[in-house]
Amino acid sequence: MGNLRLELIKILHLKRTYLGWLALALVPIVITLAVALAPPETGPPDPGQPAFTYRVADNGLLVALSSLTLMGFFLLPLIAAMGGASPISSEAELGTLKTWLSRPVSRGMVLLSKWGVAVLYAAAGVVLVALVALLLGAATFGVRPLGTLSGTTLSVPHAVGLIVASCVFVLLGALCSLSLALLISTFTDSSLTAAIIAVVVFTVLTILNGFSYFDFMRPYTYTTYRLAFVNLFRDPIYWRPIEQALLAYGVTVGGCLVAAWLVFRRRDILT
Repeated sequence: MGNLRLELIKILHLKRTYLGWLALALVPIVITLAVALAPPETGPPDPGQPAFTYRVADNGLLVALSSLTLMGFFLLPLIAAMGGASPISSEAELGTLKTWLSRPVSRGMVLLSKWGVAVLYAAAGVVLVALVALLLGAATFGVRPLGTLSGTTLSVPHAVGLIVASCVFVLLGALCSLSLALLISTFTDSSLTAAIIAVVVFTVLTILNGFSYFDFMRPYTYTTYRLAFVNLFRDPIYWRPIEQALLAYGVTVGGCLVAAWLVFRRRDILT
């Protein structure tokens, strides 16, 4: 707990921490302004339009779901990758990592504390987006029972509970990019390099998922499931893709953490 507290103090004194949160908070603000200023949507949605991004003005709860949908395409993985890359690489850049590792501390605990504070950073960003989206949506468009993808209707408390569950799901997906960036940061002294590589991996996997030739990869890549949370809004809930997503997320995060530990435990020897 002492290591985690120290890492939290460090991250709260960094300007980029608040810039990342601000960037995420802008997503629901921009969506609300765009919908409020645009003419009312009529007719059926485009076939390729993501769920819950159509006729947002009909229900303020849709601002939160639209925000989760849109930021999952790029911005949240980017912010998560920056958070995962920073704790180790930034100290290596400043030359303080060797001093830290020269102390009689467990390498595993150091790594977990740095991963843990990055997770808290990403979680705070998702919570901020949800709160801003719900407040702005309610104030601008009002709150009503939410229609499901199956044509039934959810009460407002039930819908809010599912939105909270969706936030947790989206956060778990972002932890894949975060953990990958943490792993890469054990190989490089540049936090920017680690974050860029993690985002490139996310982007490449997303592109490959769009080609039928690479369908064999889809069940195993974490990018496949970034919109799987919409299945929470079916009646009954379609659990299969959600279960597959959680398995893919767990394997990705666990694999990255194990690999990062195998490298980091020898960092004082290799540097």
